Amino acid sequence: MLEPSGNNELPPIPGKRYFTIGEVSDLCGVKPHVLRYWEQEFPQLAPVKRAGNRRYYQRQDVMIVRQIRELLYQQGFTIGGARQQLSGKETKTDTSRSRQVVRQIRQELEDLLKVMKA
Repeated sequence: MLEPSGNNELPPIPGKRYFTIGEVSDLCGVKPHVLRYWEQEFPQLAPVKRAGNRRYYQRQDVMIVRQIRELLYQQGFTIGGARQQLSGKETKTDTSRSRQVVRQIRQELEDLLKVMKA
């Protein structure tokens, strides 16, 4: 999606080791061609490439995509500004990442609690 979505809540990241570009697209609300473009613009985003040039993103890659999406779509940064923000502000990035991980774990625990109660 090229424009910000009205829904700021993204789905929780499943506990998998690798994700395809389609899965990351769904998890982050960004189209695959945008992800491929961001790979060229952001050195922090470097998914593993396997046979046939297929991309496999790891959990930290998905979190970086979500950070880039937030910087560009919610905070209104340009590509250059977002790149500078990601590379220059490690403490802010770490705090944002930590909050995202805590939110993710909390959601997973709440889901598990619902399953256990049922």
